[in-house]
Amino acid sequence: MIHLKKYLLNYFVKLIHVSLVQLLTKPIEWVLTGLIYLYKYAISPWLGNHCRYTPTCSTYCIEAIKKYGPFKGTWVGIKRIASCNPRGGSGYDPVK
Repeated sequence: MIHLKKYLLNYFVKLIHVSLVQLLTKPIEWVLTGLIYLYKYAISPWLGNHCRYTPTCSTYCIEAIKKYGPFKGTWVGIKRIASCNPRGGSGYDPVK
């Protein structure tokens, strides 16, 4: 009986921790993806399509944020944008 109580207590502590992390990170994720969508549909058409990769860097950033969360996803996106230049790579490069 004691083991069951410890198990249930650990289960609920982990559940609360996960819920708190999601509660804090989801709004950040929404803001970041919203800013990227704003750039993608309001600013990028005026600058022209110059991305050397498929998917585009903005789409890659959105996918990375959804896959890795707002902090690691943003870092992965920044590294991708930094490599999008004439000396960098090109072609198909999905989020890993």
